[in-house]
Amino acid sequence: MKKTNILITLSELKDFLILWSSQAVSTLGTAMSNFALIVWVYGQKGTASSITLLSVFSFLPSILFCFIAGTIADRWNKKRIMLVADLLAAVGTITVLVLYLTSTLQIWHLYIINFLLSFMNAFQSPASNVTTSLLVPKKHYVRVSGLHSISSSIVTILAPALGSTVLAFGGLETVLIIDIATFSVAFIVLLFFINIPDITVKSKDNTDEISDSVEAITDRAAVISDSAEAAKETFLKSCMAGINFLREHSALLRIILFFAFINFIAKMGSYGMLPTLILSRTGNDQIALGMVEAAVGIGTLAGSIFVTLMRPARNRVWIIFFACGISFLLGDVGQSLTHSLPLWIAAAFTSNVPMAFLGANLTAIMRTNVPIEMQGRVFAARDTIQFSTIPLGLFIGGVLADYVFEPFMTSTSPLQNALSFLFGTGKGSGIAIIFFIVGVIGFVTSFIALRNPLYQSLNREV
Repeated sequence: MKKTNILITLSELKDFLILWSSQAVSTLGTAMSNFALIVWVYGQKGTASSITLLSVFSFLPSILFCFIAGTIADRWNKKRIMLVADLLAAVGTITVLVLYLTSTLQIWHLYIINFLLSFMNAFQSPASNVTTSLLVPKKHYVRVSGLHSISSSIVTILAPALGSTVLAFGGLETVLIIDIATFSVAFIVLLFFINIPDITVKSKDNTDEISDSVEAITDRAAVISDSAEAAKETFLKSCMAGINFLREHSALLRIILFFAFINFIAKMGSYGMLPTLILSRTGNDQIALGMVEAAVGIGTLAGSIFVTLMRPARNRVWIIFFACGISFLLGDVGQSLTHSLPLWIAAAFTSNVPMAFLGANLTAIMRTNVPIEMQGRVFAARDTIQFSTIPLGLFIGGVLADYVFEPFMTSTSPLQNALSFLFGTGKGSGIAIIFFIVGVIGFVTSFIALRNPLYQSLNREV
């Protein structure tokens, strides 16, 4: 019986699995390039802000253009959006390769190219989110979120190891060529082998998907009515539809605002400045950085496997906030208090196991609480709100590291002497203090949110 259920599940997820695996291959190539470029940039400047600015320019377009992108994702052909976005992203990588081969590559070139790549991702991301909902039956939402986490964690494991190896023996140009080759695989699979259905809303022939309750039937009728109105609304009104939906669903809006704050502080800690901490404390040792980042991926992989195989949790909200708090405690606080590579690896692993549970359950909550014909706009609104704090967190983290905490830990004072017992001295000790502060704040705020009854309504599927 179990074997039959597995075969049925695989049949239901066939198109998704083909798309997911090919996109994972492309993501691996891109992640290898990102790792190699971080090492290259740090070798040029040796500052925290030089690395964090790379990420700042990677997030700005996602914030500025998400509203428009979400509306386009709901109205236009999802496959065409993804193909065009991926193609232009490949052009960006080719540009970096040409500049490097001609010995004209500068750091500011990467800032501009990252901005343009992020601009295309602003359109690709909501289209991809809606595509997943179209290809996957609702009962498998948590499972496919787990699969996304698995592929992401495998990429995180392999990218540093492969990136550093290829960088050492083949140079940056070989890493970039591999990135272009993996893109080609994903592009061909999407173009020729994936059929993405259009969004259709039917008033009948869907009775098997709707419960017999009067409430469910009423909700379905409201969705149909909303869809008819959506077809007539202006483009500007459509762009604002995602925000208006969230304003009408306060629990969704509040949890998104909470994670906007979490993103802000997290980017000042291990989720924004981990490469800087490891490189500064190890004398620019890319192998050490690769091992720690691989541990991040292994932890996420372990958690993702559990999420994928386990029965979906009833209280998703509790898991989300508990996992968030524990991750800050094990990750940021744990990494700040050690100078040892094995302990950095252990902290990276243990802190990312719960993150897989957080991500899968948060995504499932979004998919089950937002009508599919609204998901492009609502997901875009969510990304705009949640991502809006990331550039600020990265910028402030880099500035605090380079101009406040790092210089302070090189001075002589009673407070510096006291802090040095916990965080050591020398390069990277100031960044460790930032990690500790971020970890404490993240842990405390997560467990305060855990006790808020407002969020419990999100456990209900609509």
